[in-house]
Amino acid sequence: MEAINYYSTNLKAPTVSFREALLNGQAPDRGLYMPDRIPGLATGLLKAFSGMAYPEMAFSVLKAFLKDEVPPGVLKKLVSDAYDYPVPLEHVVDRKYVMRLDRGPTASFKDFAARMMGRLMNHFLEQEKRELLILTATSGDTGSAIANAFYGLDNIRVLILFPENEVTVRQRKQMTTLGNNVDVVAVNGKFDDCQAMVKRAFADKELAGLNLSSANSINIGRLLPQAVYYFYAWSQLRKDLEDQPVFVIPSGNFGDMMGGMIAWRMGLPVKKMVIAVNENDAFPVFLQTGQYNKIVPSKNCISSAMNVGHPSNLARLVALYGGVMDEQGNIREMPDMQAMNRDLTAISVNDDETKRCIAHAWHQHRLLLEPHGAVGWAGLDHYAGKPQHDGKGLYVVLETAHPAKFPEHIQEILGFDPELPSSLQGLEDKDEEYGYLQHNYDHFRQYMLDLYR
Repeated sequence: MEAINYYSTNLKAPTVSFREALLNGQAPDRGLYMPDRIPGLATGLLKAFSGMAYPEMAFSVLKAFLKDEVPPGVLKKLVSDAYDYPVPLEHVVDRKYVMRLDRGPTASFKDFAARMMGRLMNHFLEQEKRELLILTATSGDTGSAIANAFYGLDNIRVLILFPENEVTVRQRKQMTTLGNNVDVVAVNGKFDDCQAMVKRAFADKELAGLNLSSANSINIGRLLPQAVYYFYAWSQLRKDLEDQPVFVIPSGNFGDMMGGMIAWRMGLPVKKMVIAVNENDAFPVFLQTGQYNKIVPSKNCISSAMNVGHPSNLARLVALYGGVMDEQGNIREMPDMQAMNRDLTAISVNDDETKRCIAHAWHQHRLLLEPHGAVGWAGLDHYAGKPQHDGKGLYVVLETAHPAKFPEHIQEILGFDPELPSSLQGLEDKDEEYGYLQHNYDHFRQYMLDLYR
């Protein structure tokens, strides 16, 4: 079978290999790379997943995409190195589970993608004997995961932009206390402003000599590893091969959701994907009406990593259903809305409901959630509580960050501080160093030229 190539969602750039898509980050026409086909996994392999450890399963899933570009022996070493921490599936009630993706080195689900992507990038760059500048925007956890995954690599420098008033102190300190090859800048603006400047920089010819690449979920190298934990949850919880879970995904930039969609297209049995967003509800409105309007500026909610008024990965979802959306959110060809509504449900959860959910989950089930996971659990309540659903099927809610990253909210709502995981201990005592910029692209460009040229 022919190798998988990657095309741009804007359809105005040449197709490339995975290596090129990974190292480029964003396509030159400002679109996002998508595989021209999604490989299916054999039933026998799906059955075997139940007896596999996480790294072995990651190898099997990623090999389907990378077998023509990364030798099997190399890929096995990379996944074993990347995934050396547990992936708990916490039973709550009935067949409802929380998949805790918060046990990696930065206590966030972003570790799953960032660690694998960093290792793949390093593998290719060592072969090519060249360097990259990773430019990324973060609404919270991406920055710390990327900083950790790329910290200390000789052939990669990292520049992270974050909205100055929309990340927690612990999230910020996970980025700003490293130094070395990691530079961090606070921006007087929103996450969408940071992301827009990053996207513009990739298309800026004046910056071409900086060898830019991205580690946001606009990079296809972020999405493929995220498909793995959907297979893992199903394989550990299924009663039989036909057992179809409902996955509930707290969503901001939609990278996590797209990982799940890729897994589904690879053959993962799924009944429904429930996309739970905060008050930035552009996607739920789109599903209901067929009209897409960005939220500008994005709304500031306590689930800060989800404060995204225009999810970049929505262009990939639209492409998956046969449509075309550009980087500005303009739809040039409508996707199959009937199919999209068949597969997906989108639910918006406001801050008051998020807080009530944290309290109810703890007092009712001794389930400790932070704001993002609470948006997911509230989404489950919305979906499973409808008359047409009996609520007795298999449900998996993704918890995307450790509650200790949001101590202020846990203290306010529950009256105690969550226990710190080892990855967060000692942060308060570390010195920070980071820059500051107004939301102005010309200033940002000059900042980069002064720092890296």
